[in-house]
Amino acid sequence: MFLVNWFSGWSPELATLVIAAMPIGELRAALPIGLTVYHLDFWPVFVLSIFGTLTAAIVVMAVLDPITSFARKYSQPINRALEWLFERTRRKHQGKFDKYRDLALILFVAIPLPFTGAYTGALAAYVFGIPFRRAFPLIAIGVIIAAAIVTAITLGFKSAVYVIF
Repeated sequence: MFLVNWFSGWSPELATLVIAAMPIGELRAALPIGLTVYHLDFWPVFVLSIFGTLTAAIVVMAVLDPITSFARKYSQPINRALEWLFERTRRKHQGKFDKYRDLALILFVAIPLPFTGAYTGALAAYVFGIPFRRAFPLIAIGVIIAAAIVTAITLGFKSAVYVIF
């Protein structure tokens, strides 16, 4: 309800779009809120949620390299921390990534669990050196799959609650 209250006074469509672009929840929050709280029609919520989430992913992919390059250049402690983090991540997950390649990124974004989604998919693409032209379509496919899963869960839950009460 925090998000809903925070956006009171906004149009439901704009609130849905902005919620989808936020790293907390992404479309995993925007779709259920748009469908059940704002009572918007299915297609507008579906499209706005996907658009908001993908817009955020584009921004992350566009600014991640310049920000990390700047931080590495001007802060030795940040440079060491990023090197450690990226090397550790590559060491732990490079085998899975090499084995599954594109499917790994799609599934990572598509699974509607905490710490997965477009933001972390964009970060993973950066860490594993996947160029934007290759990463964005894969992230978009994952976002569409996630939207379908979240919509099915939301509408199924909404129907179940309606039948019970």
